Amino acid sequence: MTVAQIRPNMDHWQERVDLAAAFRWTARLNLHEAVANHFSLSINDDGTRFLMNPNQRHFSRIKAGDLIVVDANDPETLIGPNAPDPTAWGLHGGLHRHCPHARCAMHVHSIHATVLASLADSRLPPIDQNCATFFNRYVIDDGYGGLAFEEEGERCAALLTNPKHKVMIMGNHGIMIIGDSVADTFNRLYYFERAAETYIRALQTGQPLRVLPDDVAEKTAQELDDYPGQADRHLEELKAILDQEGSDYAS
Repeated sequence: MTVAQIRPNMDHWQERVDLAAAFRWTARLNLHEAVANHFSLSINDDGTRFLMNPNQRHFSRIKAGDLIVVDANDPETLIGPNAPDPTAWGLHGGLHRHCPHARCAMHVHSIHATVLASLADSRLPPIDQNCATFFNRYVIDDGYGGLAFEEEGERCAALLTNPKHKVMIMGNHGIMIIGDSVADTFNRLYYFERAAETYIRALQTGQPLRVLPDDVAEKTAQELDDYPGQADRHLEELKAILDQEGSDYAS
């Protein structure tokens, strides 16, 4: 029996295992920032109850059993054991209250996505297949107003009400990725950082960019939206590697 098959007496165990694996791999890829970033996963129909990492826990140490249950409609969540910090509550609580299609949300300050968010023009042109993946599928928040306490979180959530938009480039801040599941969201997080890196490195050459026509970029994005099973297989492979290494993520 693998580590991932050992199920303690907790609800939503498989979801916990998947989310813990995503935390571990995000740290391995250095997409996190110290203990300041947050992931959440809805566990009820309207999305207002969700799993989240405990406050100030490094992603590389998070286990499935560590994840806390947060209620976006109950401010007393903030006084419970390992309660999320007010910025995590503000950002993810607002998102899950207003965007029930955002079943999973991953917020990081990854290097290349944050560089993109720091440019006066934070658009991501479709210069390769990875960049084309996000054509017409992101929004840019250019109204940064300080730490994401509740009011800031509500403002950000209003930008992701269109289910087609799965990425928010948070100007002067970082990135918010949403999706249907942990696998879907983590896969999108991975590829957005790769796309941002390609674009930033292309800019550094100082050479003209080879930008795809809009119709080709949209066709590519739709083909990738419809591509079967890649996100699930990506996460399954990552969990298999963690299991083979004897990781305790699924405990």
